[in-house]
Amino acid sequence: MDTPTISVVIADDHPLILAGIATLIESEPDLVLLGQAADADGAVGLYERLRPDVLLVDLNMPGSGLEAIARVRGQDPDAKIVILTTFEGDEDVHRGLAAGAAGYLLKQSSFDEIALCLRQVVRHGRYLPARLAHKLAARIDAGALSRRELDILAHVCAGKSNKLIARDAGIGVGTVKYHINNILSKLNVSSRTEAACVAQQRGLLHSY
Repeated sequence: MDTPTISVVIADDHPLILAGIATLIESEPDLVLLGQAADADGAVGLYERLRPDVLLVDLNMPGSGLEAIARVRGQDPDAKIVILTTFEGDEDVHRGLAAGAAGYLLKQSSFDEIALCLRQVVRHGRYLPARLAHKLAARIDAGALSRRELDILAHVCAGKSNKLIARDAGIGVGTVKYHINNILSKLNVSSRTEAACVAQQRGLLHSY
Protein backbone atom coordinates (compact mmCIF):
# COMPACT_ATOMS: atom_id res chain seq x y z
CA MET A 1 0.00 0.00 0.00
CA ASP A 2 1.36 3.45 -0.94
CA THR A 3 2.15 5.85 1.89
CA PRO A 4 -0.15 8.91 1.83
CA THR A 5 1.70 12.06 0.82
CA ILE A 6 1.94 15.09 3.09
CA SER A 7 1.59 18.43 1.31
CA VAL A 8 3.60 21.39 2.61
CA VAL A 9 3.71 25.17 2.14
CA ILE A 10 6.83 27.01 3.39
CA ALA A 11 6.86 30.65 4.54
CA ASP A 12 10.31 32.17 5.15
CA ASP A 13 12.04 35.30 3.86
CA HIS A 14 15.48 33.61 3.63
CA PRO A 15 16.07 32.14 0.13
CA LEU A 16 18.61 29.61 1.43
CA ILE A 17 16.13 28.25 3.98
CA LEU A 18 13.44 27.96 1.32
CA ALA A 19 15.85 26.19 -1.02
CA GLY A 20 17.04 23.84 1.71
CA ILE A 21 13.55 22.82 2.79
CA ALA A 22 12.51 22.40 -0.85
CA THR A 23 15.47 20.05 -1.35
CA LEU A 24 14.48 18.06 1.74
CA ILE A 25 10.90 17.69 0.60
CA GLU A 26 11.92 16.63 -2.90
CA SER A 27 14.11 13.90 -1.37
CA GLU A 28 11.28 12.40 0.69
CA PRO A 29 8.74 10.30 -1.25
CA ASP A 30 5.90 11.01 1.18
CA LEU A 31 6.36 14.81 1.19
CA VAL A 32 5.26 17.22 -1.54
CA LEU A 33 5.91 20.98 -1.71
CA LEU A 34 2.87 22.96 -2.89
CA GLY A 35 4.25 26.49 -2.62
CA GLN A 36 6.60 29.00 -1.01
CA ALA A 37 5.97 32.44 0.52
CA ALA A 38 8.28 35.16 1.84
CA ASP A 39 5.93 37.02 4.19
CA ALA A 40 2.79 36.69 6.29
CA ASP A 41 0.39 37.84 3.57
CA GLY A 42 1.87 35.34 1.13
CA ALA A 43 1.66 32.53 3.66
CA VAL A 44 -1.99 33.22 4.43
CA GLY A 45 -2.85 33.55 0.75
CA LEU A 46 -1.14 30.30 -0.20
CA TYR A 47 -2.73 28.43 2.67
CA GLU A 48 -6.19 29.68 1.74
CA ARG A 49 -5.71 28.71 -1.92
CA LEU A 50 -3.80 25.42 -1.57
CA ARG A 51 -4.90 24.06 1.83
CA PRO A 52 -1.69 22.09 2.53
CA ASP A 53 -1.49 19.41 5.20
CA VAL A 54 1.19 21.48 6.96
CA LEU A 55 2.24 25.13 6.89
CA LEU A 56 5.92 25.60 7.85
CA VAL A 57 6.44 29.20 8.96
CA ASP A 58 9.24 31.41 10.28
CA LEU A 59 8.50 33.70 13.24
CA ASN A 60 10.76 36.53 12.12
CA MET A 61 9.55 37.35 8.62
CA PRO A 62 7.83 40.42 7.13
CA GLY A 63 4.33 40.72 8.52
CA SER A 64 5.18 38.47 11.52
CA GLY A 65 4.97 34.70 11.68
CA LEU A 66 2.70 34.93 14.72
CA GLU A 67 0.32 37.13 12.73
CA ALA A 68 0.30 34.59 9.89
CA ILE A 69 -0.45 31.76 12.32
CA ALA A 70 -3.33 33.68 13.90
CA ARG A 71 -4.85 34.53 10.52
CA VAL A 72 -4.58 31.00 9.16
CA ARG A 73 -6.03 29.52 12.34
CA GLY A 74 -8.82 32.10 12.14
CA GLN A 75 -9.92 30.77 8.76
CA ASP A 76 -9.15 27.11 9.55
CA PRO A 77 -9.06 26.13 13.26
CA ASP A 78 -7.78 22.67 12.28
CA ALA A 79 -4.75 24.01 10.35
CA LYS A 80 -1.49 22.17 11.08
CA ILE A 81 1.27 24.75 11.50
CA VAL A 82 4.93 24.20 12.35
CA ILE A 83 7.26 27.03 13.36
CA LEU A 84 10.84 26.91 12.02
CA THR A 85 12.89 29.68 13.63
CA THR A 86 16.12 30.77 15.29
CA PHE A 87 14.24 31.91 18.42
CA GLU A 88 14.49 29.36 21.24
CA GLY A 89 13.56 31.30 24.38
CA ASP A 90 10.78 29.75 26.46
CA GLU A 91 8.62 32.84 25.86
CA ASP A 92 9.05 32.42 22.09
CA VAL A 93 7.99 28.77 22.28
CA HIS A 94 5.06 29.64 24.53
CA ARG A 95 3.83 32.42 22.24
CA GLY A 96 4.16 30.25 19.15
CA LEU A 97 2.21 27.35 20.62
CA ALA A 98 -0.35 29.71 22.18
CA ALA A 99 -0.93 31.25 18.73
CA GLY A 100 -1.89 27.82 17.42
CA ALA A 101 1.29 26.16 16.15
CA ALA A 102 1.33 22.36 16.45
CA GLY A 103 5.12 22.06 16.19
CA TYR A 104 8.21 24.16 16.93
CA LEU A 105 11.63 23.60 15.36
CA LEU A 106 14.91 25.49 15.36
CA LYS A 107 16.61 26.25 12.05
CA GLN A 108 19.66 24.25 13.10
CA SER A 109 17.47 21.13 13.21
CA SER A 110 18.59 18.26 10.99
CA PHE A 111 16.66 17.41 7.83
CA ASP A 112 15.68 14.12 9.48
CA GLU A 113 14.13 15.94 12.43
CA ILE A 114 12.24 18.37 10.18
CA ALA A 115 10.79 15.48 8.17
CA LEU A 116 9.92 13.65 11.39
CA CYS A 117 8.18 16.74 12.74
CA LEU A 118 6.05 17.17 9.61
CA ARG A 119 4.93 13.56 9.76
CA GLN A 120 4.34 13.66 13.51
CA VAL A 121 2.18 16.78 13.32
CA VAL A 122 0.00 15.38 10.54
CA ARG A 123 -0.44 11.95 12.14
CA HIS A 124 -0.41 12.74 15.85
CA GLY A 125 -1.05 16.46 16.14
CA ARG A 126 2.01 17.74 18.04
CA TYR A 127 5.81 17.88 17.92
CA LEU A 128 8.21 19.65 20.27
CA PRO A 129 11.91 18.73 20.62
CA ALA A 130 12.85 17.50 24.10
CA ARG A 131 15.13 20.48 24.77
CA LEU A 132 12.39 23.00 24.01
CA ALA A 133 9.79 20.97 25.90
CA HIS A 134 12.06 21.13 28.95
CA LYS A 135 12.37 24.91 28.62
CA LEU A 136 8.63 25.28 28.34
CA ALA A 137 8.04 23.07 31.37
CA ALA A 138 10.43 25.24 33.40
CA ARG A 139 8.55 28.41 32.52
CA ILE A 140 6.86 29.88 35.59
CA ASP A 141 3.64 31.62 34.57
CA ALA A 142 3.24 33.10 38.03
CA GLY A 143 6.33 35.16 37.37
CA ALA A 144 5.11 36.57 34.04
CA LEU A 145 5.89 40.24 33.60
CA SER A 146 3.14 42.81 33.11
CA ARG A 147 2.99 45.05 30.05
CA ARG A 148 4.44 47.95 32.08
CA GLU A 149 7.23 45.73 33.43
CA LEU A 150 8.11 44.59 29.92
CA ASP A 151 8.26 48.24 28.90
CA ILE A 152 10.62 49.03 31.78
CA LEU A 153 12.69 45.91 31.03
CA ALA A 154 13.14 47.06 27.43
CA HIS A 155 14.56 50.35 28.74
CA VAL A 156 16.84 48.45 31.14
CA CYS A 157 18.11 46.29 28.27
CA ALA A 158 18.90 49.49 26.37
CA GLY A 159 21.19 50.51 29.24
CA LYS A 160 19.12 53.50 30.41
CA SER A 161 19.38 54.93 33.91
CA ASN A 162 16.36 55.11 36.22
CA LYS A 163 16.13 58.85 35.61
CA LEU A 164 16.11 58.42 31.83
CA ILE A 165 13.59 55.58 32.03
CA ALA A 166 11.34 57.76 34.18
CA ARG A 167 11.49 60.57 31.64
CA ASP A 168 10.85 58.32 28.62
CA ALA A 169 8.07 56.34 30.33
CA GLY A 170 6.42 59.42 31.83
CA ILE A 171 6.55 58.13 35.40
CA GLY A 172 8.43 58.98 38.58
CA VAL A 173 11.88 57.64 39.45
CA GLY A 174 10.42 55.94 42.52
CA THR A 175 7.91 54.11 40.34
CA VAL A 176 10.71 52.98 38.05
CA LYS A 177 12.61 51.56 41.04
CA TYR A 178 9.45 49.78 42.19
CA HIS A 179 8.96 48.16 38.78
CA ILE A 180 12.62 47.17 38.52
CA ASN A 181 12.50 45.50 41.93
CA ASN A 182 9.44 43.53 40.79
CA ILE A 183 11.21 42.55 37.56
CA LEU A 184 14.30 41.32 39.42
CA SER A 185 12.12 39.32 41.80
CA LYS A 186 10.01 37.72 39.05
CA LEU A 187 13.07 36.82 36.98
CA ASN A 188 14.88 35.57 40.09
CA VAL A 189 17.96 37.72 39.44
CA SER A 190 19.83 40.26 41.55
CA SER A 191 20.98 42.89 39.06
CA ARG A 192 19.91 44.83 36.00
CA THR A 193 22.65 43.13 33.97
CA GLU A 194 21.33 39.70 34.92
CA ALA A 195 17.81 40.82 34.05
CA ALA A 196 18.97 41.90 30.59
CA CYS A 197 20.73 38.55 30.07
CA VAL A 198 17.64 36.58 31.12
CA ALA A 199 15.44 38.73 28.85
CA GLN A 200 17.67 37.83 25.90
CA GLN A 201 17.93 34.13 26.78
CA ARG A 202 14.18 33.72 27.28
CA GLY A 203 13.15 35.88 24.32
CA LEU A 204 11.03 38.09 26.56
CA LEU A 205 11.17 41.09 24.22
CA HIS A 206 11.23 39.42 20.77
CA SER A 207 7.50 39.92 20.18
CA TYR A 208 7.05 42.81 22.56
